[in-house]
Amino acid sequence: MQLNKIRNIGIMAHIDAGKTTTTERILYYTKKIHKIGEIDDGQATMDFLPQEQARGITIASAATTTEWKGFQINIIDTPGHVDFTAEVERSLRVLDGAVAVICAVDGVQPQTETVWRQADTFKVPRLCFMNKMDRIGADFFGSMEDVHEKFGVECVALQIPIGEGSDFEGVIDLLTMQEIRWNEDDDGETFSFSDIAPERKEKADEWRAKLVDQVASADDFLAELYLEGKEITTEQLKDAIRKETIARAIVPFVMGSARRNQGVQPLIDALIDYLPAPDEVPPAVGLHIKRDKEEKIEVPCKENGAAVGLVFKIQHDPNMGLLCFVRMYSGKIASGTQVYNVNKKKRERVNRIFRINADKEEPIDSIAAGDIAAFIGLKLAQTGDTLGSEGMPVLLEKPQFPEPVISVSLEPESLAERDRMNDTLAILSREDLTFTYHEDAETGQLIISGMGELHLDVLVTRMQDDFKVKCRVGSPQVTYREAVTASADASESYSKVLGGKENTAGITVHVEPRPQGTGNSYACTVKKGDIPDEIFEAMESAFESSFQSGIKFGYPCTDTAVTVTDVDYSELTSTTFAFEACAAAVFDKACSAAKPELLEPVMDVDISCPKEFVGDAMNQMTSRGGIILGQDSKQTGEIVHAQAPMAKMFGFSTSLRSATQGRASFSMEFSHFQVKPGGLNAF
Repeated sequence: MQLNKIRNIGIMAHIDAGKTTTTERILYYTKKIHKIGEIDDGQATMDFLPQEQARGITIASAATTTEWKGFQINIIDTPGHVDFTAEVERSLRVLDGAVAVICAVDGVQPQTETVWRQADTFKVPRLCFMNKMDRIGADFFGSMEDVHEKFGVECVALQIPIGEGSDFEGVIDLLTMQEIRWNEDDDGETFSFSDIAPERKEKADEWRAKLVDQVASADDFLAELYLEGKEITTEQLKDAIRKETIARAIVPFVMGSARRNQGVQPLIDALIDYLPAPDEVPPAVGLHIKRDKEEKIEVPCKENGAAVGLVFKIQHDPNMGLLCFVRMYSGKIASGTQVYNVNKKKRERVNRIFRINADKEEPIDSIAAGDIAAFIGLKLAQTGDTLGSEGMPVLLEKPQFPEPVISVSLEPESLAERDRMNDTLAILSREDLTFTYHEDAETGQLIISGMGELHLDVLVTRMQDDFKVKCRVGSPQVTYREAVTASADASESYSKVLGGKENTAGITVHVEPRPQGTGNSYACTVKKGDIPDEIFEAMESAFESSFQSGIKFGYPCTDTAVTVTDVDYSELTSTTFAFEACAAAVFDKACSAAKPELLEPVMDVDISCPKEFVGDAMNQMTSRGGIILGQDSKQTGEIVHAQAPMAKMFGFSTSLRSATQGRASFSMEFSHFQVKPGGLNAF
C-alpha cells in the first residue's frame, strides 16, 4: 500500500460520547463487518473483551484495519474512562491523526479535555465529529463554540444541521452546497443529495462564506483569490482545509447521529480528505546509539530506510500468546526474520505478523514504514521498546505513563495458586505499565496498584475469569510516595569478604528535591577513566531499585534527584556486587538527612449535577478536605471542578448520589502528589 493511501487514525472522546458506536458504523459502511453491533446488547465488534461487553465501556484500545475508496485505514478505538487514560496515551503516541467525538448535548466534557491535551502533547492533527445530533438539547453551534473557548482552536464547520434534536433530518454540506439525508430502511447505507431548500439557503450561504473566510485567512493563495473576488473551487478549498488541518491551524467539524446511522460516510470521507498520511507528519525523533555517544536524528517515513518500529501495546491472547502491536516508522520487517530490540540490546525473532481486525487476525508477510500490525514471537519486548537493526540502532522516545495511586492486597486461596497468580500478574503488568505489583515485606501479601478502583476491579476480574486464578481481594488503599524536601550529601564505604575474596566500594552522592511532577532523576559526574562500564551500570541499577524501595516508610520515591559525585574504585578488590550494596546504603543515608516527607495523591474531580444540587455536591466535596476550583454551566446542568486527597474519596460515589437524589455523577483523575499533613498516621 502506498504511503499516501494509509491513514493511522484514533477515535477519542469522553466516556459515553459514542466512540465505539461511531467506529462500529465505520466498519459496517466500509464492509469490514456485515452486521452493526451495539454496545447496549454487548455485540460491538471493537468491545470484544467479556468485561467490555458486560460493563458497556471500552477498556483496551482495539485495533482494526479497513478500506474505503482505495485507502487503508488503521483505526484504534480508545477508552473514555479516566482509569484507562494510559491506553489513550500509548495510542496517540503512534497515530497520525485523530477523530474527536463530541456529544452535541454536553459539548466539551471533562475527559474530552484530558484526551485533547494528550493529543496536543503529541501534536496530533484532528477533526471533530459532533455526535448525538438527534438528542433533545443538541446544539451544534453551541458545542462548537464550547470547543473554541475551551481549547482556543479555530473551529471550521464543513456542515450545518437540518434541524436539531428530534427534528434532525440531515446535514447541509458547505463544500458541495447540497442537502444530505440518510435512508432509515437500509441502516443509513444509502443517502440522497438534494438542492438546498429556499428557507435554508440564506443560512447556508452565510456559513459557506464563513468557511471560505476562515480557510482563506490561513492560506496565502486562497487569500489572494478571495481579495481579488475570484471564485474559489471546491477542490482548492479542500486542499487548503487539508493543509491547515495537518498544520493544526484549524479543526474541521462534521456531524451526525451514529446511533441512527446518520453522518458516518461523510466522516470517513473527511478523515481521508483532511487527516495526514504517515509521511505528511513531522518525522519521528530518535537517538542514534553509537559506541561512545548518542545523537538525536530524525527518522523519515521511508520503506527503503533502516528498520525502526515502536512497540506501543502488549496484549495477551489466549490462543496466540503475547501480541506486540508495532508502529513502523521506517524500513520494513518481514515475518520469520530477526529484529534487534534496541532497549534490551538483544536480537529477537518475529515468528508471524498479523493484521488485527478487533478480535480476528489476518496473517501478512511483512510490515513497512507507516503501517501498524501485531508481532508474535517476541519474548523480551515491552511497551515503549524500539525494534530495529543492529547496524543502525535508533532509540525512539518511550511513552510516559502516570504513576499508580491506589492499591489492593491479594492473597491466593492456596499455596498452589500462588505461582499461577505471580505468572498472571507478570503478564498483566507487561500489558499495562500503569499496573504494578510487589510483595509487602512485613505482611508477605501481594500488593497490586493501578489508576483507580475501576482499573483494579477490571484487572482482578480478568485474573479470576480469564486466567482462573482463585484469590481473596482486600479493600482499596491509597498508594503514597516519599520525597526529599532538602539537599544533602553523604559518603559510604563498603567492605566485605565473601568466598575468601574481598569486595570493596566507596560512593559519595548529592541528593536534592525536584519540581513537583517531574519524577526521579539519576546522574553521575564521575569521569570513567579506568573504571569499567559495568560498575557504572551496577550503580545506576541499584539507585533505580532504591527509588522503588523508598526511604522511611517503604513507599516509592518521587521528585528526587541523586547525583554520584565521587567513586572509590580499586582494580583489585572492587566488584559490581559491592557497588550495588554501597549504593543502597548511601542512598538511605543521604535521603534520611534530606528531610524526607510522605506524599499523598491529590485528584482532579469533576462533578456533573443539576443546578439545584450544586450546593449539596460542593458540601460533599469540602467535607472530604476538597478544594473547589471553579464551575461551568452547561445545558444539561453544572460542572463543578475540584481537587481532593485520594484517601478521602473512597465511598464518595455513594454519598454524592445520596445527597443529590442520584442525579449527580463525577469523574476523577490523578493530578499531583503533595505532602501529607501529619504523616502516615494522620487521617
